[in-house]
Amino acid sequence: MNRNTPFNRRTLLKSAGVSLALPLLDSVGRAAGGKSPKPPIRLGFMYMPHGVIMDEFWPESPEAYHNSPPPALESLRPILDQCLMMKGISGVPNAPFNGAPHALELSTWLTARLPDAETRGRINIAISADQIMANYVGAQTLLPSLELATMPQTWKENQAGLHEAYYSHCSYRSPTQPVPAEIDPRNVLNRLFGKKGEDGRVTKANPLDRQMLDRVLGGAKDLRRTLAKTDQQKLDEYLDSVRSVERRIAAIEVRQKEAALEKAGVSSTKRDASDSPPIEVKIPEGDKRSEYMQVMCDLNVLAFQTDTTRVSTYIGSTPNGVSYPELGFTDKHHSQTHHENREAMVRKVAAITKFNIDQFAYMVNKMASLREGDGTLLDNCIMMWGSGLEDGNKHTRENLPFIVAGRGGGSIHTGRYLPDIKGNQGDLLSTLLACAGVPLDRPIGIATKQITQIFANG
Repeated sequence: MNRNTPFNRRTLLKSAGVSLALPLLDSVGRAAGGKSPKPPIRLGFMYMPHGVIMDEFWPESPEAYHNSPPPALESLRPILDQCLMMKGISGVPNAPFNGAPHALELSTWLTARLPDAETRGRINIAISADQIMANYVGAQTLLPSLELATMPQTWKENQAGLHEAYYSHCSYRSPTQPVPAEIDPRNVLNRLFGKKGEDGRVTKANPLDRQMLDRVLGGAKDLRRTLAKTDQQKLDEYLDSVRSVERRIAAIEVRQKEAALEKAGVSSTKRDASDSPPIEVKIPEGDKRSEYMQVMCDLNVLAFQTDTTRVSTYIGSTPNGVSYPELGFTDKHHSQTHHENREAMVRKVAAITKFNIDQFAYMVNKMASLREGDGTLLDNCIMMWGSGLEDGNKHTRENLPFIVAGRGGGSIHTGRYLPDIKGNQGDLLSTLLACAGVPLDRPIGIATKQITQIFANG
């Protein structure tokens, strides 16, 4: 291969069963002397439960959006011109499940539909927006979609007789099939770049082999020599990202194993080589949540950058007692949302909201730093952050908080705050799918229209 020879977008670096998809390079899919193909559009969702402190989330005016955004948006300030905020999106009405706000906040977030009242003890809701997109574009990528979560999806509660899975799942492959999310970053890395068995699957018995990754990255050096200078730089940045994620996951694992040993009264520095290896320890709630979430965000970025998938969801937390000790307090998120306007509790909810938006900002800022085609990776993405409740104190859903980042390949007019949008959750999801180029044969959930103010030509 020489620098003028095109090769297919799905070209992989392969070695002994390890595959590593390439980022979009100018050389990929381009005929000699021709133009690079237009990058694909990716669609991602990131969720936080319990709503926000509304007065501290929304900008005071469209002008203040850029000039003096609220503290919750400070981490997005560098890319506010690539974000869109809309006030006035209502959620699905709770009735007849008025006693089940937390079962509904996540389950309706991407379905825009209530569970079936006649079969409430079983899963029966609707296919979610992410899976609608996955059905449309999934055959073009290694993974149809990627589902991530920070916490296990095992919350046990029974509000209004609804199935417990409604508390912790937002993706539904069909009305009766919730899609499980992966919480272990090592498993996600294996799924994206792992060593494959004879059946082409990655299994826990056949995990990512660091030696294999070394060999793949070594093979990239041979490919690098065939690329133009700009593509060489893109490939270098991408491979550095893969290595960085691998090192950060390994560091988290080491710290957790050492913590488990110390808890058991065994100093990791005094263990003999003949001792049994430390047991596998999952990252607990008390670990540094920001680092954990940022590793998961990095994996999401890599999955989009390599076109391993074009659809993702990340459930940042669920309504099951999560706390944020690195913010300086151990109170549970849910308990603080019932603040009844007590200042100390309001401040804690505001801090939790900012923390979660900071992790979203970490991800989309990184996307904005990665070149792709004639722009950046973020230019070709639609990333939505939000919550299924407006106000956790009152459990209201009339004005849900949303942030959309990315221009969707030029389909979205960003850099704005729209304070008086009139629409519902289904309208928003239907509009974002239209921006991603996904045709719909029926509205999503309670949708009645598309929100034309979002469109670049609207």
